[in-house]
Amino acid sequence: MSDDQERAGFQALAQAGADDDDVALTLGARLKAKHQAADLKALAALWIQGAVAAPERLPGLYDAVAEGYLGEPVGAKAVPTDTTARPEPISDAFWRGLWELLEEPRSGLEAVNLTTKTAALAGLISPRMQARVGKAALAYAGVPTAVAQGWPKPFALEALGRCPAGSLGAEFHALIVDNGFDLEVLDRQALGLDKLPPPLDYLNARILQCHDLWHLVGGYRTTALHEVAISGFQLAQFGHHYSSMFLGMVLTRLAFERPEGGAIMLPTILSAWTHGRRTPPLLGVDWPGLWDKPLAEVRAELGVTPYVSPFPADLFEQLSVAA
Repeated sequence: MSDDQERAGFQALAQAGADDDDVALTLGARLKAKHQAADLKALAALWIQGAVAAPERLPGLYDAVAEGYLGEPVGAKAVPTDTTARPEPISDAFWRGLWELLEEPRSGLEAVNLTTKTAALAGLISPRMQARVGKAALAYAGVPTAVAQGWPKPFALEALGRCPAGSLGAEFHALIVDNGFDLEVLDRQALGLDKLPPPLDYLNARILQCHDLWHLVGGYRTTALHEVAISGFQLAQFGHHYSSMFLGMVLTRLAFERPEGGAIMLPTILSAWTHGRRTPPLLGVDWPGLWDKPLAEVRAELGVTPYVSPFPADLFEQLSVAA
């Protein structure tokens, strides 16, 4: 079969999707037994469909494949999205953009570049998706309450710098300063997030503000593997649209190039998804009110158990050095 035929078949599967979540459950179990390229492509197509055409299907889809792959239910109440909505059509422009992105050499896909290009794909999907993504997000626990708080005020680096040693604020300050990070991953004003329709204005600004903080509180390292993992956590917490697109792209690239990599990526993504589903909602937490408390105390207060990674957090960095 030619590359064009392979891609055409994948596109057709992504548009059609699956009749129910039992398909994902079965795929998860089969992939656990053996990481076959055909099954990985089938799962990647379902993830792409959820990300760009049917966001309501994402929580049930991920719950099912996690149960099939990890061998136990996620142990959280189902997210009550409207799964009867028909998927949006996936445009030829989106597919061209996705294949072009996946053809780029890994050396050209540094974190910021990848973030920008993956986000740009969102401009190639149905304009009706904004409303659907927002409505689906409101079905996740804690999201309506968090959104009702209004536009999130920026954190102040100076305030973090005054926090006592060993506190959440001090550790967050060290994470930002020692790594040369920005306090918010990207500039929310430059991105025009305040121009997005609600609740997407709040959701996108809030996750830019909290991404690195969630790394710290959730126990995710700032490594390549754990950036993938925390995408699963963010998606599980509130249906984060960028995370769904990113994970769909990651799995699609693996399926077409290195299906054996599913043995690393799937347990990482699905364990983080399960972690996010089992963790109480973090979106609306009053973080400045917790700055002066020790990290362990904050985790206990919020009911957060640190992420247990199935592989060393710096696995890819180790492999890069070895190569």
